[in-house]
Amino acid sequence: MKTAVIGASGYAGGELLRLLAVHPHFQVTAISAHSNAGELITAVHPHLTTHTGEKFSAVSEIDFSEIELVFIALPHGESASLIAKIPNTVKIVDLGADYRLEDAGQWEKYYGGAHAGSWVYGLPELSAAQRSSIAHASKIANPGCYATSIALGVAPAIDIIDVSDIVVVAASGTTGAGRSAKINLIASEVMSSLTSYKFGGVHQHTPEIEQALDSISKKEVKISFTPILAPMPRGILSTITAKLTKPINSQDAHDLFAKHYSTEYFVDVLPMGQLPKTGSVTGSNKVQIQVAVDEHTNRIVVSVAIDNLGKGAASQAIQNANIITGFHEGSGLSTDGLGA
Repeated sequence: MKTAVIGASGYAGGELLRLLAVHPHFQVTAISAHSNAGELITAVHPHLTTHTGEKFSAVSEIDFSEIELVFIALPHGESASLIAKIPNTVKIVDLGADYRLEDAGQWEKYYGGAHAGSWVYGLPELSAAQRSSIAHASKIANPGCYATSIALGVAPAIDIIDVSDIVVVAASGTTGAGRSAKINLIASEVMSSLTSYKFGGVHQHTPEIEQALDSISKKEVKISFTPILAPMPRGILSTITAKLTKPINSQDAHDLFAKHYSTEYFVDVLPMGQLPKTGSVTGSNKVQIQVAVDEHTNRIVVSVAIDNLGKGAASQAIQNANIITGFHEGSGLSTDGLGA
């Protein structure tokens, strides 16, 4: 299938190009980057030697009548203006937030500007119904990175916890903030240091997580979410706690999670005693999960690790593209991380 990657100069766009280079069904024939149009792809992504000699084009140069599949990896708020230029017959996976939220009020509160509408939410492991909805769609809103790790960490426990009081502390690598130069993200500021940001429940993934979990709990979900900037390029480690509403011990909780994800290709509930590591999932589409019960406070505790550029962005986008085009959802994707 002839494929376009729009916004390919960013970290997620570069990861898309790396993964698509070995995809058995998607052939990248158009690569655009607005501010880098005319520049060599390897000048921005030196590791992408597959594209040696090729240059980024401007979006205006793409003939979408010859394209069958489009990945959009633009900053939030920029996808909507482009959609009108793409024929309705083209399948699209948008890695930005423009079409994730169903509530216009939540969009305006957390992002600002006009609400573009909503597409099918691309988190296939959320439920069987969600995977079916993706399979029958042609336009997918790819989930946010934090939202992916947190929603998948909560979903198996949704019927045994107080969904009105879920507390999350999650750390992410610096690539999650994008490629634009920022003083607080330079190595001298980040290395050997941890800091919270968007403190006090104002992170834009909060309504997205609540919306995803509302859809499976049929109750109003409330998340208290604190993100942390970690001194590493990529990876997310989320720690989730919630008050239990039913008696359960750690073994039973582990069995519940293991059964819930037993048929999932990309989710690993680790053996008891083994904890998720971001380094174990780097470069893959994998999710690692561990769960325990804190009997002292009667709370469930869940640890989740993903690669924010993988399952949190590019590889999940390809997984969604595989589903909407009828291919095996693991096509072109790695189940093994790079390790240490």
